[in-house]
Amino acid sequence: MIRCDAMDLLLTNLRIATMAGPDYGVIENAAIAIEGGRITWLGPLADVPDVDATERRSLDGRWVTPALIDCHTHLVFAGDRSGEFEQRLRGASYEDIARAGGGIMSTVKATRDASADELYSAALPRVLALQAEGVGTIEIKSGYGLNIESELKMLSVARQLGDATSATIRTTLLAAHTVPPEFADDADGYIDLICNELLPEVVAGRLADAVDAYCESIAFSADQVARVFARAAELGLPVKLHADQLSDSSGAALAAEFGALSADHLEYASADGIRSMARAGAVAVLLPGAFLTLGETQLPPIDALRAARVPIAVASDCNPGTSPICSIRNAMMLGARLFRLTPEECLAGATREAARALGLEDRGTVEVGKRADLAVWEISHPRELAYWIGTPQLAELVTGGHTTPP
Repeated sequence: MIRCDAMDLLLTNLRIATMAGPDYGVIENAAIAIEGGRITWLGPLADVPDVDATERRSLDGRWVTPALIDCHTHLVFAGDRSGEFEQRLRGASYEDIARAGGGIMSTVKATRDASADELYSAALPRVLALQAEGVGTIEIKSGYGLNIESELKMLSVARQLGDATSATIRTTLLAAHTVPPEFADDADGYIDLICNELLPEVVAGRLADAVDAYCESIAFSADQVARVFARAAELGLPVKLHADQLSDSSGAALAAEFGALSADHLEYASADGIRSMARAGAVAVLLPGAFLTLGETQLPPIDALRAARVPIAVASDCNPGTSPICSIRNAMMLGARLFRLTPEECLAGATREAARALGLEDRGTVEVGKRADLAVWEISHPRELAYWIGTPQLAELVTGGHTTPP
């Protein structure tokens, strides 16, 4: 317990959904004390410690939750694929578009051709849009460079976005996203490049907080991913996995084998894979935006995840191809409507469990000792956050104890 001897900021007359207990962990008629960017006290307003506060402010009965966390995005990229979206609606197949130079390779080409400044300018509005919804922490993956120079460029831009905004940016190397054209007939050779050249450079430059890969028949095999993960472990980086999205590729079990922070997508995850995740403590990150965009019909095994007590996170998967949704609130809404998650599961999935999916123990709940990342809402109950569509309800965002208006 942190001793409350001083307060930079005392927030009073509020209701808290701490997300640290059942039923949203609600504390009514409450107050929160913040000192040095951390929560030093919280509880009923009548019990506020007799300590002078540098600033004291009433929130007039508003709700406070942990700041939201978007734990799976690809929001640094160049180019535009809305034309492909229109083509698909007119009947073109993904294969037709890819043969004509579209698909993910069109994003790879545009991202390679873009300067770091151009990537930054394109990505910054996406970061600000997420913050305007109450997001305090964002994970950003690489994976549209697929060569050493461009992957490093993407990660550097993501770090720059963190320096330029009040958001915490966590970066993830996703070089094993798909096989680049230069290695079209030599996927193993590309894995060698990642393990022997790219990963050491990333570690030397402190550019990534984790390593991700795509384990699927259209991307990389379990054996190839295992090589990347083994090398990441040697270099001290935690891992995550795009797993079992289009088929049961034993991705959930592979993620568990390597102690992954999370396995993401999981529509085709097996019962054995889920049990392995539960034993390993891996988080299931569900991505309803991709499910919607791709017109999938195979739902993630929600009941099995619940039964195994696997933590469930929800994220936007913001990307130009399969989830053009730069909105964690819409991801929460889709999680409730498409996957039948409860509103409380959706909010926990974008706070407490999302923090776990990023290996961050200092946020995700409103508790003494946690980082003062808070979202203040104009709502009557936290369940509204997974209910309303397109309704701005953020009153203010507090990150590290500092307030940012919406």
